[in-house]
Amino acid sequence: MSEIQPNAFQQPGSAAADDTSRDAAGSDVTSATVDPAAMSQDDRRRYLIEYLKSERPEYAGIVVPDDPRQQQSALRALLNVRTPRQTTPEFLAVQDAYLQERARQRGVVELGQLCASPLDPELYLWQGDITRLATDAIVNSANDQMMGCYEPLHGCVDNAVHTVAGIQLREVCFAFMQEQGHAEPTGRAKITYGFNLPARYIIHTVGPNVSDSPSKADADTLASCYHSCLALAQAHDLKSIAFCSISTGESHFPAADAARIAVSAVRDFKKDSDSHIRVVFDVFSEEQRRIYQQLLS
Repeated sequence: MSEIQPNAFQQPGSAAADDTSRDAAGSDVTSATVDPAAMSQDDRRRYLIEYLKSERPEYAGIVVPDDPRQQQSALRALLNVRTPRQTTPEFLAVQDAYLQERARQRGVVELGQLCASPLDPELYLWQGDITRLATDAIVNSANDQMMGCYEPLHGCVDNAVHTVAGIQLREVCFAFMQEQGHAEPTGRAKITYGFNLPARYIIHTVGPNVSDSPSKADADTLASCYHSCLALAQAHDLKSIAFCSISTGESHFPAADAARIAVSAVRDFKKDSDSHIRVVFDVFSEEQRRIYQQLLS
């Protein structure tokens, strides 16, 4: 296990936005002075879209849709594909104000709102978007490049976490991976700030990819993901953590097998370390909810 130092944030890469470009109204998007507090969400969203367009000459012809939902999708897609690079304090201020208001609108879910397992009051099950949870940490099922999902609007947890956290997360991960110099091994964990997420921290882990039936090595690696995340949370004195269903979905680990490994690994860790960390198992599908419900009751 290791740590991405939250206070070591730098914005590496070339300042691709230094070549100023102008929005449809003729104003200089990249250097204009803005007051995020005085802007509506619609104004913030359009500002962010125009700024991101200005960073790439090939985006100049993109027409910003009028519909707010289509604008949200356009903004997310632009954030998804954005490579690490310098930006302005104004952009970060507007982005942070926009994402924090979006989080408020979507609804922040506190641990006290969840129901604990009847067998263990420190284990919880919740079906929903993990980026809404206000636990001390949430777990991101990352890829081995550790810089988020670059596929626009993809439905994976990695994409959602980076979108809601903001561009600072990819910058931090980029800086760390440049220093590390190699892909992230499976079964380990790293921690960053949560930035604009309700959670204070994000713990990133790379789970196994399976093509057929998972092997014993796959199962051991998946269990190691849970142990590594919990050990890192304990090292940072965190009191609560929410796990996504690591390696299911895109990595094709069977949901029932993954759930059994997850619950067993968490229980083993808590018993062996005498930990009282509160653990949320976050699921997306109804099938996963039923599986975990049986394991926890």
